[in-house]
Amino acid sequence: MIAAENLTKKFGRKEVLKNINFTIQKGETVGVVGPNGAGKSTLLRIIATIMNATTGTVAVDGLDVKKEKKAIRQKIGYVPQEIAVYHELTTRENLRFFGKLAKHSSEERWMKRCEEWRLAEHLDKKVKHLSGGNQRKLNILIAMLHDPDILILDEPTVGIDISAKQEIVNDLREFGREGKTILYSSHDAQELETLCTSFLILKEGELLFYGSKQKVRQFGSIAQSKNFAETLGEIVG
Repeated sequence: MIAAENLTKKFGRKEVLKNINFTIQKGETVGVVGPNGAGKSTLLRIIATIMNATTGTVAVDGLDVKKEKKAIRQKIGYVPQEIAVYHELTTRENLRFFGKLAKHSSEERWMKRCEEWRLAEHLDKKVKHLSGGNQRKLNILIAMLHDPDILILDEPTVGIDISAKQEIVNDLREFGREGKTILYSSHDAQELETLCTSFLILKEGELLFYGSKQKVRQFGSIAQSKNFAETLGEIVG
């Protein structure tokens, strides 16, 4: 589904990603984990076709992210850390606007999502009047308008309260149960434990580990951690 081979990214002389190799299978929910500066956002942007690698390749369903961006963008939804919506428009106006830009989007489908994600009652409110949690939900739903096979989320719950985080994670678990592939970056160990089935661990641009949740505790010097959340907490710093 998503394969990286000898992937490297440099900004000037600084090497942000160093010879990364992995293969993510269809239907996995992968936690992209590591301390600040590990290269997580850079990796996600390359997979999302927003940024080009310096050397190496990434393929999505066999399509090269450098050469076949248009085809890949039809398969993915990308959620950046920033709220990428129009705050002076209503929730409904944002969904209709971005829906027109997205191929294969239908009002019936996003209305159903709004009901499932408890946004239906806020459709006619301006985004600037929504809670932080509902703004984050809208940010995610816009990335899902074209019903992508892959959802890439870069710290999508940053800056919101615990209950809103839990709602979003639970909703994303349902999305994963539909057979979608999810790449999820977060510093919240509890979120990662609840949502993810496997983990990709980066540190200073190097891939230290990629494998199932069951194997994470066996990773390196943190094998003696008392519980799973503690294990991830040590990893994300």
